[in-house]
Amino acid sequence: MQAIDGANATGIIDPITGLLTEGYAVLSRDPDTDAVTVDAYFEPGKTTVYDTVNRSVTQYANNVTVPALVPIIYRPDAKRPFGHSRISRACMNIQDKARMVLSRADITAEFYSWPQRYVLGISDDAEFDTKKASMSSFLALGDNEGKNPTVGQFTQQNMEPHIDQFKMYAAAFSGETGLTMDDLGFATENPSSSDAIKAAHENLRLTARKAQRTFGSGFLNVGYVAACMRDNYPYQRKQIYLTTPEWRPLFEPDASQMTGIGDAAIKINQAVPGYFDKDYLEQLTGIEGGDSTDTVEQTTGTVDETTQEPVGVE
Repeated sequence: MQAIDGANATGIIDPITGLLTEGYAVLSRDPDTDAVTVDAYFEPGKTTVYDTVNRSVTQYANNVTVPALVPIIYRPDAKRPFGHSRISRACMNIQDKARMVLSRADITAEFYSWPQRYVLGISDDAEFDTKKASMSSFLALGDNEGKNPTVGQFTQQNMEPHIDQFKMYAAAFSGETGLTMDDLGFATENPSSSDAIKAAHENLRLTARKAQRTFGSGFLNVGYVAACMRDNYPYQRKQIYLTTPEWRPLFEPDASQMTGIGDAAIKINQAVPGYFDKDYLEQLTGIEGGDSTDTVEQTTGTVDETTQEPVGVE
Protein backbone atom coordinates (compact mmCIF):
# COMPACT_ATOMS: atom_id res chain seq x y z
CA MET A 1 0.00 0.00 0.00
CA GLN A 2 1.06 3.59 -0.58
CA ALA A 3 -0.33 6.78 0.92
CA ILE A 4 -0.72 9.62 -1.60
CA ASP A 5 -1.65 13.17 -0.62
CA GLY A 6 -4.52 15.04 -2.20
CA ALA A 7 -2.20 17.21 -4.30
CA ASN A 8 -1.05 14.14 -6.26
CA ALA A 9 -4.27 12.13 -6.58
CA THR A 10 -7.79 12.70 -7.87
CA GLY A 11 -10.67 10.81 -9.41
CA ILE A 12 -14.42 10.52 -9.91
CA ILE A 13 -16.11 9.52 -6.67
CA ASP A 14 -19.27 7.57 -5.94
CA PRO A 15 -20.83 9.57 -3.07
CA ILE A 16 -22.85 6.55 -1.90
CA THR A 17 -19.99 4.14 -1.24
CA GLY A 18 -17.11 6.61 -0.96
CA LEU A 19 -15.16 4.63 -3.58
CA LEU A 20 -13.90 5.90 -6.93
CA THR A 21 -15.21 4.93 -10.34
CA GLU A 22 -11.85 5.91 -11.87
CA GLY A 23 -8.77 7.58 -10.45
CA TYR A 24 -5.43 9.15 -11.27
CA ALA A 25 -2.36 9.52 -9.06
CA VAL A 26 1.21 10.77 -9.36
CA LEU A 27 3.57 8.12 -8.00
CA SER A 28 6.91 9.89 -8.49
CA ARG A 29 8.26 13.33 -9.36
CA ASP A 30 11.63 14.68 -10.41
CA PRO A 31 13.30 16.13 -7.27
CA ASP A 32 14.80 19.07 -9.19
CA THR A 33 12.04 20.16 -11.57
CA ASP A 34 9.05 18.63 -9.74
CA ALA A 35 7.94 17.17 -13.08
CA VAL A 36 5.90 13.96 -13.10
CA THR A 37 8.05 10.91 -13.83
CA VAL A 38 5.68 8.05 -12.89
CA ASP A 39 1.89 8.27 -12.75
CA ALA A 40 -0.94 5.75 -12.75
CA TYR A 41 -4.50 5.50 -14.01
CA PHE A 42 -6.85 3.37 -11.91
CA GLU A 43 -9.99 1.73 -13.24
CA PRO A 44 -12.04 -1.33 -12.21
CA GLY A 45 -10.06 -4.51 -12.81
CA LYS A 46 -6.94 -2.78 -14.10
CA THR A 47 -4.21 -0.32 -13.12
CA THR A 48 -2.03 1.30 -15.78
CA VAL A 49 1.35 2.78 -14.78
CA TYR A 50 3.07 5.30 -17.10
CA ASP A 51 6.84 5.82 -16.78
CA THR A 52 7.81 8.98 -18.66
CA VAL A 53 11.55 8.52 -18.01
CA ASN A 54 11.81 5.04 -19.49
CA ARG A 55 8.88 5.65 -21.85
CA SER A 56 7.09 2.49 -20.76
CA VAL A 57 3.49 1.55 -20.02
CA THR A 58 2.70 -1.32 -17.65
CA GLN A 59 -0.73 -2.75 -16.90
CA TYR A 60 -1.60 -4.67 -13.74
CA ALA A 61 -4.82 -6.68 -13.87
CA ASN A 62 -6.80 -7.52 -10.73
CA ASN A 63 -10.11 -9.09 -9.82
CA VAL A 64 -11.62 -6.04 -8.11
CA THR A 65 -14.81 -4.32 -9.26
CA VAL A 66 -13.55 -0.88 -8.13
CA PRO A 67 -10.29 1.02 -8.76
CA ALA A 68 -7.35 0.25 -6.49
CA LEU A 69 -7.23 3.90 -5.39
CA VAL A 70 -9.31 4.60 -2.28
CA PRO A 71 -9.89 8.14 -0.92
CA ILE A 72 -9.67 8.95 2.80
CA ILE A 73 -12.04 11.89 3.20
CA TYR A 74 -12.61 14.39 6.00
CA ARG A 75 -16.10 15.87 6.42
CA PRO A 76 -17.70 15.20 3.02
CA ASP A 77 -21.00 16.84 2.12
CA ALA A 78 -23.31 17.12 -0.88
CA LYS A 79 -21.38 20.04 -2.36
CA ARG A 80 -17.89 18.70 -1.69
CA PRO A 81 -17.89 14.89 -1.89
CA PHE A 82 -14.11 14.88 -1.43
CA GLY A 83 -14.53 16.64 1.91
CA HIS A 84 -13.03 19.72 3.47
CA SER A 85 -9.51 20.56 4.49
CA ARG A 86 -8.53 21.32 8.06
CA ILE A 87 -6.58 24.25 6.64
CA SER A 88 -9.60 26.30 5.63
CA ARG A 89 -9.60 29.60 3.77
CA ALA A 90 -10.18 31.39 7.06
CA CYS A 91 -7.01 29.76 8.47
CA MET A 92 -5.00 30.83 5.44
CA ASN A 93 -6.34 34.40 5.70
CA ILE A 94 -5.44 34.59 9.39
CA GLN A 95 -1.96 33.21 8.70
CA ASP A 96 -1.35 35.80 5.98
CA LYS A 97 -2.40 38.63 8.31
CA ALA A 98 -0.23 37.28 11.13
CA ARG A 99 2.72 37.11 8.72
CA MET A 100 2.21 40.78 7.79
CA VAL A 101 2.10 41.72 11.48
CA LEU A 102 5.44 39.98 12.03
CA SER A 103 6.92 41.81 9.04
CA ARG A 104 5.81 45.17 10.39
CA ALA A 105 7.12 44.19 13.83
CA ASP A 106 10.55 43.45 12.36
CA ILE A 107 10.66 46.91 10.78
CA THR A 108 9.51 48.53 14.00
CA ALA A 109 12.15 46.61 15.94
CA GLU A 110 14.90 48.35 13.93
CA PHE A 111 13.62 51.80 14.90
CA TYR A 112 13.02 50.54 18.43
CA SER A 113 16.71 49.54 18.71
CA TRP A 114 18.05 52.70 16.97
CA PRO A 115 15.74 55.66 17.67
CA GLN A 116 15.58 58.34 14.97
CA ARG A 117 17.16 61.72 15.84
CA TYR A 118 17.10 65.12 14.22
CA VAL A 119 19.19 68.33 14.25
CA LEU A 120 17.68 71.83 13.77
CA GLY A 121 19.55 75.03 13.00
CA ILE A 122 22.77 73.47 11.65
CA SER A 123 24.91 75.56 9.33
CA ASP A 124 25.12 74.63 5.67
CA ASP A 125 28.93 74.70 5.91
CA ALA A 126 29.11 72.40 8.94
CA GLU A 127 30.40 68.89 8.44
CA PHE A 128 27.81 66.32 9.44
CA ASP A 129 28.34 62.56 9.16
CA THR A 130 25.06 60.66 9.59
CA LYS A 131 26.87 57.35 10.19
CA LYS A 132 29.05 58.89 12.89
CA ALA A 133 26.01 60.55 14.42
CA SER A 134 24.15 57.25 14.67
CA MET A 135 27.02 55.07 15.92
CA SER A 136 29.20 57.40 18.01
CA SER A 137 28.68 58.57 21.58
CA PHE A 138 29.93 62.10 20.75
CA LEU A 139 28.80 64.39 17.97
CA ALA A 140 30.68 67.58 16.97
CA LEU A 141 28.62 70.34 15.29
CA GLY A 142 29.95 73.62 13.94
CA ASP A 143 28.84 77.16 14.84
CA ASN A 144 25.75 78.53 13.12
CA GLU A 145 26.20 82.35 13.33
CA GLY A 146 26.36 82.28 17.12
CA LYS A 147 23.35 79.97 17.49
CA ASN A 148 23.58 76.48 18.90
CA PRO A 149 21.92 73.75 16.83
CA THR A 150 19.02 71.93 18.43
CA VAL A 151 19.39 68.17 18.71
CA GLY A 152 16.25 66.10 19.31
CA GLN A 153 14.93 62.56 19.12
CA PHE A 154 11.70 61.22 17.71
CA THR A 155 9.38 59.22 19.91
CA GLN A 156 10.69 55.70 20.24
CA GLN A 157 8.68 53.01 18.50
CA ASN A 158 6.55 50.73 20.66
CA MET A 159 6.40 46.96 20.09
CA GLU A 160 3.30 46.34 22.21
CA PRO A 161 0.68 47.10 19.50
CA HIS A 162 2.24 44.52 17.19
CA ILE A 163 2.40 41.91 19.95
CA ASP A 164 -1.24 42.51 20.89
CA GLN A 165 -2.31 42.31 17.26
CA PHE A 166 -0.40 39.07 16.78
CA LYS A 167 -2.10 37.60 19.86
CA MET A 168 -5.46 38.66 18.42
CA TYR A 169 -4.80 36.69 15.21
CA ALA A 170 -3.56 33.73 17.29
CA ALA A 171 -6.85 33.77 19.22
CA ALA A 172 -8.80 33.85 15.95
CA PHE A 173 -6.73 30.95 14.61
CA SER A 174 -7.32 28.93 17.77
CA GLY A 175 -11.06 29.48 17.47
CA GLU A 176 -11.02 28.36 13.83
CA THR A 177 -9.00 25.18 14.46
CA GLY A 178 -10.20 24.18 17.94
CA LEU A 179 -6.76 24.65 19.49
CA THR A 180 -5.99 26.67 22.60
CA MET A 181 -3.65 29.60 23.09
CA ASP A 182 -1.33 27.30 25.04
CA ASP A 183 -1.10 25.02 21.99
CA LEU A 184 0.02 28.00 19.90
CA GLY A 185 2.79 28.92 22.33
CA PHE A 186 1.05 31.65 24.37
CA ALA A 187 1.05 30.72 28.05
CA THR A 188 -2.19 32.06 29.50
CA GLU A 189 -2.09 30.82 33.10
CA ASN A 190 -0.45 28.36 35.46
CA PRO A 191 -0.35 24.67 34.47
CA SER A 192 -3.87 23.27 34.63
CA SER A 193 -5.08 19.91 35.81
CA SER A 194 -5.79 17.10 33.37
CA ASP A 195 -9.54 17.73 33.58
CA ALA A 196 -9.05 21.42 32.78
CA ILE A 197 -6.83 20.55 29.80
CA LYS A 198 -9.46 18.14 28.46
CA ALA A 199 -12.22 20.71 28.92
CA ALA A 200 -10.15 23.29 27.00
CA HIS A 201 -9.73 20.82 24.14
CA GLU A 202 -13.41 19.84 23.96
CA ASN A 203 -13.86 21.40 20.50
CA LEU A 204 -10.79 19.55 19.26
CA ARG A 205 -12.13 16.30 20.69
CA LEU A 206 -15.45 16.73 18.90
CA THR A 207 -13.59 17.49 15.67
CA ALA A 208 -11.55 14.31 16.08
CA ARG A 209 -14.74 12.31 16.68
CA LYS A 210 -16.20 13.59 13.42
CA ALA A 211 -12.98 12.76 11.60
CA GLN A 212 -13.00 9.22 13.02
CA ARG A 213 -16.42 8.55 11.52
CA THR A 214 -15.41 9.51 8.00
CA PHE A 215 -11.88 8.10 8.25
CA GLY A 216 -13.29 4.81 9.51
CA SER A 217 -15.43 4.43 6.40
CA GLY A 218 -12.40 5.11 4.20
CA PHE A 219 -10.23 2.59 6.05
CA LEU A 220 -12.96 -0.04 5.68
CA ASN A 221 -12.94 0.62 1.94
CA VAL A 222 -9.17 0.15 1.91
CA GLY A 223 -9.54 -3.17 3.71
CA TYR A 224 -12.30 -4.24 1.32
CA VAL A 225 -10.20 -3.54 -1.79
CA ALA A 226 -7.14 -5.13 -0.21
CA ALA A 227 -9.09 -8.30 0.67
CA CYS A 228 -10.39 -8.56 -2.91
CA MET A 229 -6.84 -8.27 -4.29
CA ARG A 230 -5.41 -10.66 -1.69
CA ASP A 231 -7.95 -13.43 -2.36
CA ASN A 232 -8.31 -12.61 -6.06
CA TYR A 233 -12.07 -12.65 -5.62
CA PRO A 234 -14.58 -9.80 -6.18
CA TYR A 235 -16.31 -9.68 -2.82
CA GLN A 236 -19.46 -7.60 -2.44
CA ARG A 237 -19.08 -4.48 -0.34
CA LYS A 238 -22.15 -5.30 1.75
CA GLN A 239 -20.14 -8.05 3.43
CA ILE A 240 -18.32 -5.46 5.59
CA TYR A 241 -21.21 -3.15 6.42
CA LEU A 242 -21.42 -4.52 9.97
CA THR A 243 -17.71 -3.94 10.57
CA THR A 244 -17.00 -1.10 12.99
CA PRO A 245 -13.51 0.39 13.32
CA GLU A 246 -12.09 0.73 16.82
CA TRP A 247 -10.14 3.83 17.84
CA ARG A 248 -7.85 4.52 20.72
CA PRO A 249 -9.13 7.08 23.27
CA LEU A 250 -8.42 10.67 22.27
CA PHE A 251 -6.98 11.42 25.72
CA GLU A 252 -4.94 8.95 27.72
CA PRO A 253 -6.76 8.31 31.02
CA ASP A 254 -5.03 9.37 34.21
CA ALA A 255 -5.35 7.78 37.64
CA SER A 256 -8.47 9.74 38.63
CA GLN A 257 -10.22 8.96 35.38
CA MET A 258 -9.33 5.26 35.68
CA THR A 259 -10.88 5.24 39.15
CA GLY A 260 -14.06 6.87 37.83
CA ILE A 261 -14.31 4.43 34.93
CA GLY A 262 -13.84 1.48 37.28
CA ASP A 263 -16.53 2.67 39.71
CA ALA A 264 -18.95 3.33 36.87
CA ALA A 265 -18.28 -0.09 35.30
CA ILE A 266 -18.94 -1.85 38.62
CA LYS A 267 -22.23 -0.04 39.19
CA ILE A 268 -23.44 -0.58 35.62
CA ASN A 269 -22.53 -4.27 35.72
CA GLN A 270 -24.48 -4.60 38.97
CA ALA A 271 -27.53 -3.15 37.25
CA VAL A 272 -26.99 -4.95 33.93
CA PRO A 273 -24.73 -7.99 34.42
CA GLY A 274 -22.09 -8.37 31.74
CA TYR A 275 -22.66 -4.94 30.17
CA PHE A 276 -19.00 -3.93 30.54
CA ASP A 277 -16.62 -6.69 29.45
CA LYS A 278 -12.84 -6.76 29.03
CA ASP A 279 -12.85 -5.73 25.36
CA TYR A 280 -15.13 -2.74 25.93
CA LEU A 281 -13.04 -1.50 28.85
CA GLU A 282 -9.89 -1.82 26.73
CA GLN A 283 -11.52 0.26 24.01
CA LEU A 284 -12.70 2.82 26.58
CA THR A 285 -9.38 3.22 28.42
CA GLY A 286 -6.88 2.27 25.71
CA ILE A 287 -5.05 -0.02 28.16
CA GLU A 288 -4.63 -3.64 27.22
CA GLY A 289 -5.32 -5.90 30.17
CA GLY A 290 -3.84 -9.30 30.99
CA ASP A 291 -5.42 -12.62 30.14
CA SER A 292 -7.39 -13.72 33.18
CA THR A 293 -7.66 -17.30 31.90
CA ASP A 294 -3.91 -17.97 32.19
CA THR A 295 -2.97 -20.17 35.14
CA VAL A 296 0.39 -20.91 36.66
CA GLU A 297 1.14 -24.63 36.96
CA GLN A 298 2.91 -25.63 40.14
CA THR A 299 4.99 -28.81 40.50
CA THR A 300 5.64 -30.73 43.64
CA GLY A 301 8.02 -33.62 44.29
CA THR A 302 11.53 -34.58 45.31
CA VAL A 303 14.92 -34.52 43.60
CA ASP A 304 17.18 -37.53 43.24
CA GLU A 305 20.47 -36.70 44.95
CA THR A 306 22.58 -38.68 42.43
CA THR A 307 21.01 -37.67 39.10
CA GLN A 308 19.59 -34.33 40.23
CA GLU A 309 16.37 -35.15 38.34
CA PRO A 310 12.88 -34.59 39.77
CA VAL A 311 11.15 -37.64 41.09
CA GLY A 312 7.41 -37.94 41.46
CA VAL A 313 6.58 -34.64 39.78
CA GLU A 314 2.87 -33.90 39.41
